[in-house]
Amino acid sequence: MLKQAPLEKLDFAITGMTCASCAGRIEKSLNKLSGVQLANVNLVTEKAHVEAYGTGLEQQVVQAVAKLGYQASLIRPDAPSRLAEPAQDGWKVVVAALLTLPLVLPMASMLFGQHWMLPGWLQWLLATPVQFWLGARFYRAGWKAAVNLSGNMDLLVAIGTSAAYGLSIYLLWQQSPHLYFEASSAVITLVLLGKWLESRAKRQTTEAIRALQALRPDTARIRRDGKEQDVPLESVIVGDQVVIRPGERVPVDGLIREGSSHLDEAMLTGESVPVKKASDDKVTGGAVNLDGVLLVETTAIGAETTLSHIIRMVEDAQAAKPGIQRLVDKVSAVFVPVVLVIAALTFAGWVWHDGNWEKAVLNAVAVLVIACPCALGLATPTAIMAGTGVAARHGILIKDADALELAHRITMVAFDKTGTLTVGKPRLINVLATLGNEDRLLGLAAALESGSHHPLATAVLDYVQSRGIAFSVATEAMVLPGRGLTAKVDGCRVWLGNQRAMQDVGLLVEGLQGDAEAMLNNGHTVSWLAAEDADGRPELLGVMSFGDELKPDARQAVQKLHALDIKVLLLTGDTLASAQRIGQQLGLDELHAGQLPETKAQVIAGLREQGRVVAMIGDGINDAPALAAADIGFAMSSGTDVAMHTSAVTLMRSGPVLVADTIEISRRTYSKIRQNLFWAFIYNLVGIPLAALGLLNPVVAGAAMALSSVSVVTNALTLRRWQPAVKDQA
Repeated sequence: MLKQAPLEKLDFAITGMTCASCAGRIEKSLNKLSGVQLANVNLVTEKAHVEAYGTGLEQQVVQAVAKLGYQASLIRPDAPSRLAEPAQDGWKVVVAALLTLPLVLPMASMLFGQHWMLPGWLQWLLATPVQFWLGARFYRAGWKAAVNLSGNMDLLVAIGTSAAYGLSIYLLWQQSPHLYFEASSAVITLVLLGKWLESRAKRQTTEAIRALQALRPDTARIRRDGKEQDVPLESVIVGDQVVIRPGERVPVDGLIREGSSHLDEAMLTGESVPVKKASDDKVTGGAVNLDGVLLVETTAIGAETTLSHIIRMVEDAQAAKPGIQRLVDKVSAVFVPVVLVIAALTFAGWVWHDGNWEKAVLNAVAVLVIACPCALGLATPTAIMAGTGVAARHGILIKDADALELAHRITMVAFDKTGTLTVGKPRLINVLATLGNEDRLLGLAAALESGSHHPLATAVLDYVQSRGIAFSVATEAMVLPGRGLTAKVDGCRVWLGNQRAMQDVGLLVEGLQGDAEAMLNNGHTVSWLAAEDADGRPELLGVMSFGDELKPDARQAVQKLHALDIKVLLLTGDTLASAQRIGQQLGLDELHAGQLPETKAQVIAGLREQGRVVAMIGDGINDAPALAAADIGFAMSSGTDVAMHTSAVTLMRSGPVLVADTIEISRRTYSKIRQNLFWAFIYNLVGIPLAALGLLNPVVAGAAMALSSVSVVTNALTLRRWQPAVKDQA
């Protein structure tokens, strides 16, 4: 059996595209290549993402794109992201305007009763450079489309303005006083202006990635052989010791080996409060060191850093196409041919109606000019880019456009408890000592737990250290499976565990049973402690309870979800008592306690069968099946890699309030998509009939066409101003 070649995923920079039809034509061609499983072309980012089996994909893509008249170049994974540069054609707009203004002013003068006109030869002299020099881009791109038996905006503009210009040349030859050079020149000038404004606006949609890229410093200060030196960032290798002074950005991912400081991670996580970091803590490249000198051991560089992963995730989401865009692409594919037919029918209809072929030409030109597929092509990707960009700025990483599109339909959110709604770090809450000596009880418990990494052991040790209680070293430690552990402390046998562990050594716990049950009913975990007395008999010393605190913004998260008319349920492996306590504190709608990883997934599947659109939020390996079973999975970045790889959304802060924020930004983004598509369609549905009926001057049509694209992009950019309704709490 032949082994299938691995799936290759490559990104290409595409140059020469001018409208949605260009992107659609390239995408259609790439999807026809041998072995290609998926090809997406993004007009806004001017990139193509191709996934294919086999070899030689790069050469195939470059040749296929070149055959269509465009250029493609491979973007290396470790290369800095290539973003659209600022529009450089502003001077062309100025020159075109200066040449066109003398042609248009006589039209304006008629409003004031003035009738003057430039000589025909001077009009021709002003219009010709606008038509064939400044407007050359329309001829080049239009010719590429015509040769490939397809259409685009440039072809419409080239045909329309050429018709108006040609008609004016004929009338000038016939010495007619009525010329239409101002129409052809004004249309080209307005379209150039529109494309320039559109290019500037599109660049703003990439500001999120641009801001993330700016977090990478160019150099790093490394310590080798006891000496410090500044080197280019690309020269740093894993294991290097990097010195970071106050006010500097962290250049690499690593572990702190010396020093402590507060780090500002706002651009990475959206968290405005600086985070305290000390020895052995992780630091992330891009964060700002505020107040201490740190020595960091490098653990990841280049494309493997957290910052690079974040940038790639945002780029992938912006490059992907949601379902609604695929429908728009199908409409755009037939749009230009339909417009050409309508323009031809308009010309024929007016000639047949009154025999005035001059009017017929102008009305056909107006049809060609008003019809612009650009607005349709820009409607969805600009909104997706703005939405994913503002989400990333607030600590929300959305893996693909489909997730952003689907999130607005969520009707139920399922939370895991530990590490998601709660801090995930139990703390010692109650200590009840039978003999009244809490310090002895705690010292013995700490001695037994000192060699353990269990969360409850950590809670005991943290509490004992905060009280300054001394404890001895335990010996002969043994684990009691399912019950606890035992060891000798200062020659005395000690037992620590659940009630069954006490019963195994013949102890009765009736004296503290009521207190223990009250602790359990509050959702706490209970541990009993016993030790040998002077006669060598086991003696009960007391009971301790542990509880996990709610995250500061857990209640706010549930309130915001309820405000969005979304039901909230708890899906946890903990006891029913623990789940009920959380449910009462937060006002949850449903509780499912005692769940295993597979049963969590079954609960999610059952809810989906009821017609619910379900989101699952988790952070552990045990949450992965449920994350995969949900319509959309949300993973906490503080959790496991498995959870993050399984989910469609990664929350860079551990606050659950980001779930509600994600749904809100999804709803706003989808609303912008619908608004954009409405305006893009309405321009054409209203404009084309008006032009065909002779009610739209070509100049006005050109202005409307340019305005359509600019208005769509500008509307999408309003998403960048989005802020959470309530300030997220740390």
